[in-house]
Amino acid sequence: MLVCQQIFALDAKFNAHRAPNHPNFRTLYIRRRNQLLRESAKNEESAFKRQYLRIRSQLLQQRYGTSFDQTSLHSRSISARSSSRVSESPDCVGGAGWGEGGIHDGGGGGTVPTAGKEGVVPTKEADASRAIVGGNSIAENYAFVGVHHIFDQHTGAVTMLKFANNDRSLLGCASMDGTLSVCNVGSTPPTLHCMFIGHTNAVTGFDWSVANDLVVSCSLDGTICLWNVAAKARLRSVPDPQGAQVLACLFHPTNNNIVIAGNSKGSVDLVNISTGIYQGRGSGGGGGSSRVEGRVLSLAVDASGHLLWAGTNKGTITSFVFVVSGGGAKLQRCRRVTLQEGCPVTCISWRAWISREARDPTLLVNCAANVVCLYRVLDQEGTLKLKRRFSVRHKSVRCPVRSTFCPLMSFREGACVVTGSEDSCVYFLDIEREVRPVVNKLQGHACPVLGVSFNYDESLLATSDLQGLVIVWSREKK
Repeated sequence: MLVCQQIFALDAKFNAHRAPNHPNFRTLYIRRRNQLLRESAKNEESAFKRQYLRIRSQLLQQRYGTSFDQTSLHSRSISARSSSRVSESPDCVGGAGWGEGGIHDGGGGGTVPTAGKEGVVPTKEADASRAIVGGNSIAENYAFVGVHHIFDQHTGAVTMLKFANNDRSLLGCASMDGTLSVCNVGSTPPTLHCMFIGHTNAVTGFDWSVANDLVVSCSLDGTICLWNVAAKARLRSVPDPQGAQVLACLFHPTNNNIVIAGNSKGSVDLVNISTGIYQGRGSGGGGGSSRVEGRVLSLAVDASGHLLWAGTNKGTITSFVFVVSGGGAKLQRCRRVTLQEGCPVTCISWRAWISREARDPTLLVNCAANVVCLYRVLDQEGTLKLKRRFSVRHKSVRCPVRSTFCPLMSFREGACVVTGSEDSCVYFLDIEREVRPVVNKLQGHACPVLGVSFNYDESLLATSDLQGLVIVWSREKK
């Protein structure tokens, strides 16, 4: 299975050069290649397959004139003595061999504090919960090795993916090519539902409304756009009043008439998307309490809509509370934490519980300091306490690597998160493990993996990369 994933990664890389004027053919070709490799994977790996990988790599390089570092790919492979699905190497994510500037579990590194010894998920006594799911381990439950479908409709990097709320099929994709697409992965075969074309520069973020009938997006062109999914049309375009690039946006969870936006000038704003009016900001020094230092790259809000966190390119996360007064709403700045000074915070995800035994609200954070951090939310002002830190290849400021919580509550010991990585792999991390947290590693991409998203029942996982390829993975058939 491992060699087949390496062959698929090789094909995915060179597929961008194949039939450049016929994207439908490229999609059909890579889907067929995946089908053949899945059939081949049923047989035991052999020296023949490894020789095939070397020869095919040489032929593709000669044909398209593009190098592919097969040696470095093989050096990141899972040990042949371990499962083809489960990595047992403590250095397969991060590690001292990853160059200067990395942050590792065994050492310090910048201003990221050392996590406490207290366990995140107190599940040692959860016998009843584990009995519900039988003897399946975390690794077995997250063995996403089958490719459900591949999309390559975007010509630029796909930096963000989001499945629709409580939906198995609708998948949104935001791209640096200035477009936003919605795919139906539940149809047979999976299809492209629509392409939203209207931004004049890279799409930097988007969000689904609660009912999934609307999508809001933001862009480097300095606008926020509202789209109707059923009509496949743009309803409104709202320019940033400062003329700044809009880098992150979210619907307010309890009032989808309000959109939260963060821009390149450090403003975190509330926008009435129906009227296109930016609402007033709270009072405070430095031009208003909704301002932060640096570019606002990521946003997360809790389910009640009371707390908001904003991550910046300066390596900080600032919390805000929503203050309702006089019929309107304002943001009041509360707490700030520095992860690693000067290292962008590219993704923040909020979760009320990690598992049925861990009832603490939690933030999952990607920082371009080779690290994914797990924070516990301590109070109503959004104060954060570091609980876990995982080393993941993520250093380039041009790669907005993202992560996500696994959406289902865990009935078993342990709890998982999934993250992209600049080493072209997708990692499943058990946040309860002190050592060797990687329980699965997917090798289907040939360049940095940026976006990751589960559908609501965890039957499908979507991942995207710097070349614009989107892979939808399915669970391994038992």
